[in-house]
Amino acid sequence: MTATGMRVGIHDLAFATTHQVLDLRTLAEHQGIDVNKYYIGIGQTEMSVPCADEDIVTMGAEAAAQIVARLRAEQQAEDGQAFDGIRTLLFATESGVDQSKSAGVFVHSLLGLGEHCRVVELKQACYSATAALQFALGIVARDESEKVLVIASDVARYALDSSGEPTQGAAAVAFLVTADPALIEIEPVSGLHTDDIDDFWRPNHLSTALVDGKYSLAAYLRALEGAWTEYRSRGGVDFEAIDRFCYHQPFTKMAVKAHDKLSALVGSPLDKDQRRAQVAASLELNRRTGNSYTASIYVGLLSLLERDDADLAGRRIGFFSYGSGSVSEFFTGVVRPGYRDVLRTAADERALDDRTAIDHARYRALHEGIDAAQGSDYETAAETPGPFRFAGVSAQVRRYARTAGGSPA
Repeated sequence: MTATGMRVGIHDLAFATTHQVLDLRTLAEHQGIDVNKYYIGIGQTEMSVPCADEDIVTMGAEAAAQIVARLRAEQQAEDGQAFDGIRTLLFATESGVDQSKSAGVFVHSLLGLGEHCRVVELKQACYSATAALQFALGIVARDESEKVLVIASDVARYALDSSGEPTQGAAAVAFLVTADPALIEIEPVSGLHTDDIDDFWRPNHLSTALVDGKYSLAAYLRALEGAWTEYRSRGGVDFEAIDRFCYHQPFTKMAVKAHDKLSALVGSPLDKDQRRAQVAASLELNRRTGNSYTASIYVGLLSLLERDDADLAGRRIGFFSYGSGSVSEFFTGVVRPGYRDVLRTAADERALDDRTAIDHARYRALHEGIDAAQGSDYETAAETPGPFRFAGVSAQVRRYARTAGGSPA
């Protein structure tokens, strides 16, 4: 709640992923290792893999279209008209498709949003969706009539046969930030931690990330301690006042390690099972999509709201957002009454179940094809069954289109 008594936060939250999937058993068999190294060791079972005509724009547009469609229905806007109910679109990603133009501008066009709209892309590794959330809260706090659409969309790519390969993945979330939110009221106190380190990065000439795995895990935990310490120093609630936790998930086991770290830091008496219960539901969607960088913490939030058996209304959630390099933030939010009415649980489950399973040869060809196409004009094969597709590059400009089943949201 703001100083004026206004509640601000997340009003709607939608999910999208690619339309292909690689079971990590397939990768383990190719590598000749026990699949439990992945299923149990890192807590991942599948990774979403983009079709040739899918990327962060198509995923982001598919997630955001669900929110815009609901707004259109609520406001009874006629289909095909420019929709002027959103004046700010913030697109968070570390998989940018252009060094200048925001990925959000492509989405703005695909969704048929009105011309009176600011559109910006934000980047700071996996943290920038949280930056977008905080910026959106400020816009709404200044004018309670504003609705800010935030999109977080990423494709996590590492070199073939590298240690990071099993932690790849892809997904997008979109969320609407408003006054009097229907899902989560974001509380005003947060703790921050920034450190100039080289734990994970992607130079301009590479399409795959570079990572110092052990160093990055240690940096993540050190940042958690720093952000939590400042959160408490600024008047944040104590650990016992938080019912559930959502962490950035480069792989789901990392969230478990982080929660154990925080529990030990505060001297919590909770046993292993009690600690797991505070995070378990937040891991389920990420376990099946793989790493989605900026989106992963909010995929975790959606998973928590959809998969936790308890009624979370009135419960407080702690969020730890981490982006390598590094910037992190700890903050909290309170679940609003009636939150289940806003969720699209069955549709989100179908999005995962309906993905086409691919074999290792197909996965490898798609991975290698990204670099092969760099710097040239080309058309992509029409593969995705989703509502939007990446059509290719013409005159060095990326082209996007609605598919036969697609229409303005």
